[in-house]
Amino acid sequence: MSHHHQIVRRLSRQIRVGRVSVGGGAPISVQTMTNTDTEDVAATVAQIRAAVKAGADIVRVSVPTIKAAEAFGKIKKEVGYIPLVADIHFNYRCGLAAAEAGADCLRINPGNIGNDQKVAEVVACAKHHGIPIRIGVNAGSLEASLQEKYGEPNADALVESALHHINILKRHNFEDFKVSLKASEVFMTVFAYRKLAALIEQPLHLGITEAGGARAGAVKSAVGLGMLLADGIGDTIRVSLAAPPVEEVKVGWDLLKCLHLRQRGINLVACPSCSRQNFDVIKAVQELESRFEDIDQPLDVAVIGCVVNGPGEAREAAIGVAGGYPNSIFVDGKITHKAYNDELVDTLERLVREKLAARAEQGTPKA
Repeated sequence: MSHHHQIVRRLSRQIRVGRVSVGGGAPISVQTMTNTDTEDVAATVAQIRAAVKAGADIVRVSVPTIKAAEAFGKIKKEVGYIPLVADIHFNYRCGLAAAEAGADCLRINPGNIGNDQKVAEVVACAKHHGIPIRIGVNAGSLEASLQEKYGEPNADALVESALHHINILKRHNFEDFKVSLKASEVFMTVFAYRKLAALIEQPLHLGITEAGGARAGAVKSAVGLGMLLADGIGDTIRVSLAAPPVEEVKVGWDLLKCLHLRQRGINLVACPSCSRQNFDVIKAVQELESRFEDIDQPLDVAVIGCVVNGPGEAREAAIGVAGGYPNSIFVDGKITHKAYNDELVDTLERLVREKLAARAEQGTPKA
């Protein structure tokens, strides 16, 4: 649809995380992080595959020990083309081992890994393997000197910490990095990213840290990331939830879809349901969501329970239903089918799959 508002994005220097470009006008990538024990190769691989199936572009894996780095190598061989970021804290040797084991990016704060010699080694290693570094600043782990200077975490402290780490990499002539500035407080996070966005050219990785459980965390992330993305800031996102990684990925996609930044899978437009409904809207939507999980081509489907807003919404979608006796099903703006409640979900699913099959046959490019 051409009448959508278009976000003008901040143009950043592009880096590559495996086969995924980040920044420089590339689509905003969706990330998540595994929560399995990295040394359990099978469990970690299974979780990575599930996240990718849900739409993850990049997956981050924690590498806290040398043993974990060995497991990381096996995991990378199993998942092949999927870009993996190795999450390193304090121990620079784990960073070197992860890079050797095939990491597509190192998440490491150069100021936290010790002396300049160690930093030089990590940078040389990243250059040798042609991989970028992510600097990850977190309000929960600011340097003691900054905590003292600012009294408590705030946006300026986050930015100062980031600049400290950035300057270390720049001293070593390393420019292929991205930065995140995460806090659990929405405004602190937003103000920090806005400030840093104007100071550097590198891509930004967005996230609200420790956002909370599935619902509250999704809301908090949507508000914080939504404010930044609407400003054109952000090149890759991670929604942090106390929930399975697959849920983080789904929320990330919902966020990008509603800002028209990316399209993937079925976009279900549904009414909230009220006493005017002629079928159980909530049940129908839940049923359709679970049936459509395997679809990654974009398509708008409208499920509206009555004739007040139904026909208008259903006409706008590729396929839609407006409640009635029987219900009216619209395909490309015209009523083509009638369906009673007991056959409604089956009929909608069949029509969606037929439409996607026809589209694939014509070989029309994906939206």
